Amino acid sequence: MEDGAYSSREQQNIVVPPVEGVAGGGTGYGWNDGSLPSSSSLNGVSDIDPTKIPTSDLVHVWFMPSTVNIGQQEMPRHLEPVSLLAARNERENIQIALRPKVSWGGPDTAGAVQVQCTDLCSTSGDRLVVGESVTLRRVVPILGVPDALVPLKHPVTQINLLPGETTALWVSIDVPSGQPPGQYEGEFFITAIKADTDLRSSTLTLAKSEKYQIFKEIKSCIESVETLEGKSVEEMMKTVSSASLGLRKILLSPTFTEFSLDNGSGDLMDEDTLTNISIRLKLSLTIWDFTLPATPSLPAVFGVSETVIEERFGVAHGSDGWYEALDRHFRWLLQYRISPFFCRWGDSMRVLAYTCPWPADHPKSDEYYSDPRLAAYAVPYAPVLSGDAARDVLQREVEILKTKAHWKKAYFYLWDEPLNLEQYESIKKISNEIRSYAPDARVLTTYYCGPSDAPLAPNNFEAFTKVPNFLRPHTQIFCTSEWVLGNREDLVKDIISELQPQNGEEWWTYVCMGPTDPHPNWHLGMRGTQHRAVMWQVWKQGGTGFLYWGANCYERSTVASGEIRFRRGLPPGDGVLFYPGEVFSSSHQPVASVRLERLLSGLQDIEYLMLFASRYGREESLALLEKTGVYRGPEQYTLEHMPIDVMRAEIFRTCRS
Repeated sequence: MEDGAYSSREQQNIVVPPVEGVAGGGTGYGWNDGSLPSSSSLNGVSDIDPTKIPTSDLVHVWFMPSTVNIGQQEMPRHLEPVSLLAARNERENIQIALRPKVSWGGPDTAGAVQVQCTDLCSTSGDRLVVGESVTLRRVVPILGVPDALVPLKHPVTQINLLPGETTALWVSIDVPSGQPPGQYEGEFFITAIKADTDLRSSTLTLAKSEKYQIFKEIKSCIESVETLEGKSVEEMMKTVSSASLGLRKILLSPTFTEFSLDNGSGDLMDEDTLTNISIRLKLSLTIWDFTLPATPSLPAVFGVSETVIEERFGVAHGSDGWYEALDRHFRWLLQYRISPFFCRWGDSMRVLAYTCPWPADHPKSDEYYSDPRLAAYAVPYAPVLSGDAARDVLQREVEILKTKAHWKKAYFYLWDEPLNLEQYESIKKISNEIRSYAPDARVLTTYYCGPSDAPLAPNNFEAFTKVPNFLRPHTQIFCTSEWVLGNREDLVKDIISELQPQNGEEWWTYVCMGPTDPHPNWHLGMRGTQHRAVMWQVWKQGGTGFLYWGANCYERSTVASGEIRFRRGLPPGDGVLFYPGEVFSSSHQPVASVRLERLLSGLQDIEYLMLFASRYGREESLALLEKTGVYRGPEQYTLEHMPIDVMRAEIFRTCRS
């Protein structure tokens, strides 16, 4: 079954997946004021027919920002139109919350609702198409906390609501790089339906502007074909292909949904029903004339455990299925502006990290490393597959890669958090070998302390700051734990003062287990702004890169759809930013967490701040971050969403010309 395409039965019976642990958390922090009573004049009425009653009498529906954790007990709020701001090549998110006022369904549900969304259209006829640029996912609790984002059908889907529980839908709008700027508007229609109603696709009666847009597109296709006389065969083929694509785009638009999805056999929900009974949610999006760079300005490298993939999906190391599984994960993760690397752990925290499973002389290698969405890539210092002599493989890989234009993205990740002199010496030894083939190779080392058996200074923090001098020239990217700083961001200057940027040395940071609440991190149950603040912290501190140890490091399983277990001894959610799609449906595509989406939003915030800094200087960008109350320090960041919108709007206002 295709990704995101479920049967009606699957849609109606989606349940919380099997997850180890107990329920807890998940409240909408900071959104307790202004809630509405959930009672209804229909309480106590039996045999409610939703087709004869306005849906607003049956269901509370309201918008919520993407930084809010909408728990099952989230109370209703007023429904207001939403206006969003996005650049080109940016994803912006909003949530729709639904809570039944009464029950009109069967014994196990409060009732079912049909959710229908339209394209977002501009006055000039441009549009963001549902199912392509506009997507809808259901927020599913993990350990009782809203986290997994399970894809839904487009443009019409059916949702079962439970008595006394709030359900959240996650709306994502992906703006293509070539999308014309302007004001775009669209609508969502929420309609209560009978429990035995089949999922039907529906369409809206065409507005005059939509009719005119279709007229223009068809006319353009006809005119292009009518002017073929005298053109070369190559030009004719190009013109016909373009006309064909244009016509196909029209046929695949929501206007003709009933023919493409239901083969014309489905009953349509007519405009009167949508107007008189449905709840209408209006969404406005301003796209401005700024395009986020295809290559992220800040390299964010994230580990993906190859062993977890091998065991859960039953693929043998080096088999065709193994390559396919790794390739699927790599391509899916690129949409989040992160640079994935696959990893295998050895003794004493030695790690083999590699971005591409194919050798450097394979065509796939250039395809991976040249992808503009990849900001940095890990080169393996040992064979990814067994059987080759390690020294020969390393030398051959390096000699090929260093001739490529993308070599500047390369780095070697050799050891994770070395603790003693022996481990530090191992890093030096491997680095010496790599640098004998490529003197300009970059080695990345993560650490939170100096060697315990060879004190570099009288106290722990001083010893920590002396690590660069101890590892020079065997490391070029010094990647330190945020845990070391605690709430003392003023200590950053002591770390940076030990580096030699003129010699290519960089300072990156990472989070792993810690820091814990209230500091920024991606643990399950933390505030949404706390998740997003990880990247605000990176920007304020001046780091030039970021590393995260694992995005799929849940407990291993030999069944793809098996129980999701977070690793014992780690905070829930640590090392897990997406889930296997098989747990929720028959899809093989990974399922994102809300924390992964907030990570993406934080990386996009950095692009906004970099634009502002390019116009007005870095100090002014830091002043804006603080003035708006978005981020002042690891214990002083916004708990509400509004300051984020204020900061982004100010950047839009000052930088749009």
